Formats: sequence, C-alpha cells, structure tokens
Amino acid sequence: MTAMMAPECRTRIKICGLTRDEDVRAAVDAGADAIGLVFYDKSPRHVDVAHAAALAEQVPPFVSVVGLFVNADAEEVAHVAERVPLTLLQFHGDETPQQCSDIARRCRLPYMRAARVRPGLDLVEFADQYRDASGLLLDAFVEGYGGGGHVFDWTLIPAQWQTPNPASPHANGAPRIVLSGGLNVQNVAGAIERVRPYAVDVSSGVEAAKGVKDHARIAAFVRAVRMADAGRSAG
Repeated sequence: MTAMMAPECRTRIKICGLTRDEDVRAAVDAGADAIGLVFYDKSPRHVDVAHAAALAEQVPPFVSVVGLFVNADAEEVAHVAERVPLTLLQFHGDETPQQCSDIARRCRLPYMRAARVRPGLDLVEFADQYRDASGLLLDAFVEGYGGGGHVFDWTLIPAQWQTPNPASPHANGAPRIVLSGGLNVQNVAGAIERVRPYAVDVSSGVEAAKGVKDHARIAAFVRAVRMADAGRSAG
C-alpha cells in the first residue's frame, strides 16, 4: 500500500495566465490544483469574459478557477463572476482591505491578496490588514503588476511564516502563503524547501511565449513540486 503524504507536505499548484483550451487541458492533465485567468487588459495574458467562460468549460470538478484582477471596480468583477464559474478572486493591484472584502462579499467568493515584495514592505502588517483573505500571494515587485518572471529575495519573508498551519491560517501568525515570482522547474524545489509555502503559482516559467504555455514545461514543473513534497515527507 502506498503511504499517504501528510497534508502539510502537499504543495498546491496554480498555473496562471492561461489563454488556450489546450493549455488548460495540459495543466489539468499534469495535476494542477488551480488555473488562473487574467482579467487585466494591459497583460499579454488577458482574456475577455467570453473567452474565459469557454476556457473554464475545460476545467473538471475539484480544480479551482482563479480570476486575477488589477484595480478593477466591483461592477467589473461582479460582471465577470456572473459569467465565469470562478472559485477564487485574486486581487493583484492596489486594492484596499475594504475594497477586497466588499467585492468578495458581493461576488460571494473567497479572495486571495497579492503582495508585491520589496525591501521596506512590512509583510506581517500587510497580511494583518487582509486577515479575511484565504491566502496571501507573494510576488516580485516589477513595473506593472506581475508576470515579469522575476524572483524576489525570499529572505524578506518573515521567519515565523516558515512553518505555517495550512488548516488554520493566522493560528501562528502566518497566512496561507502562495509563492510566485520567477518560479520554474529549476528553482521550485529549492523554493519549497526554503519557504515551505501552502501553494506555488507559475506563469512565465512554463511558457513558450507570453500567454502560450509549453506543455512539457508544465508537466515537468508539477513533477518537480511533487518530488520536492516527497523529499519533505520523507525527511
């Protein structure tokens, strides 16, 4: 009988910035836990509502559909949520805690807040402001809002967040951490070992071109995460 992996050693995987049916299927077939659809019109990975709804039709049960928004108002987010079967909102701009809470409540969906990490940003204070978020996504600070393929300095992550309790966020002061920013098959195992995130989020690291995913890279990325998890479990 195969031993079951301890829940805290299973890193969830999100493949973000999907724009094609075949890429959604490749992510699902590889074992991704979530796909990300970008509703920010300045992104090269942007999809409109009709296209997003068609992509979401490719997603089977138990795989999450995450909608990424940047400084969108409540009307815009609600319009998308009414037409696309989203399971989670991702706010990736300059949204205030009140805006995030109000929009999530209106859409009747949980939300995840992105923090663009750089020296001087107090992540503990930032996370405390968004205590009703289901997760905190840590991304590199770049011009624009994400998708730059840059790794940030992981030592900027508070040390007390290295052993989070995924079943009860904030129980030890740590939110559920979703690590993003320049991840790829070469560095994701090291990221998991160093940061011990609840989940990892990849976009450019599995692309052949912006918005076009490389299916072999997706599969290799998922395998690398599972191998890292197996090593942690054995350890």
